[in-house]
Amino acid sequence: MSPRPPMDRTRLGRTLIGLALIDRALARAAARAGEPGGIRFTERQLYYELCRVLRPLHAGPRRIPYTLAPPVTYSRFREALARTGGLPGLLPAPAPAAPVRTTESDLYDYGFPRLLVCQDRAVARMLIANDLHLEAACPVFAAEELPLDPRLLAALDRAGDAVIHVLHDASPAGLACYRRIRDAHATPTRSMGLVPRHAGTLHLTAGRAPKPFRVPLPEHLTAGLRPAERAWLASGRFTEVAAVNPARLLHAVIRTVRGTTGTRTPVRHHLRGLREAGFMTWPTP
Repeated sequence: MSPRPPMDRTRLGRTLIGLALIDRALARAAARAGEPGGIRFTERQLYYELCRVLRPLHAGPRRIPYTLAPPVTYSRFREALARTGGLPGLLPAPAPAAPVRTTESDLYDYGFPRLLVCQDRAVARMLIANDLHLEAACPVFAAEELPLDPRLLAALDRAGDAVIHVLHDASPAGLACYRRIRDAHATPTRSMGLVPRHAGTLHLTAGRAPKPFRVPLPEHLTAGLRPAERAWLASGRFTEVAAVNPARLLHAVIRTVRGTTGTRTPVRHHLRGLREAGFMTWPTP
């Protein structure tokens, strides 16, 4: 086997410059992700913040919807992250899902007016790490941790107008997650988003599933979405909740879970809710 030829000096120089640029951008992204006040964030949230630093087109006018392709691969991001040796505010990977138990015997004696279920376990842990469950008086669970404890369901019933909010990605899996949780509970359930229109309005970074990605989507998942949104999903594109800036996500979730009531609505209102609720109604922090 012949030895590998040495790398051209020009090419080596460009490689080193590229690494230095990504490392500098990553440090800036970590600082932005933690603003304001030392917010804790997940690895994927840091990746999407890096995408915004490298390609700052997210600040475009909201009336023109578009999403952005990632300017750097996740593998290159992880290589840069490994070079840092750790960043302040970055949460460790969440532990495997396990049944939720509490030693507070009287916890379920109270009524819970709201509850949040996140499709992404890491996002659920991030919200808890930033005390959202205390700030919004709202228990937070990952979808993997369902079914809910029967005592918790009873506490929701005692509240009278309780709501289960579902925070999910703009993807077929995200829409299916919301649908599954809604169908499994008698408590009114509301989608907090994302849907493709939200991703376009916020100019979030979008991924694309591997080929073949042009597959028909079940009608029951896309009911209530606009034709352009269905086409966007059918093309294989998706956007994760983690693509939302951490501060904006916390602010929006607190605002949403505090500002809704649990009045049960007909099915047609559920469909309209996909358009009217969620990130489109979230305030600018």
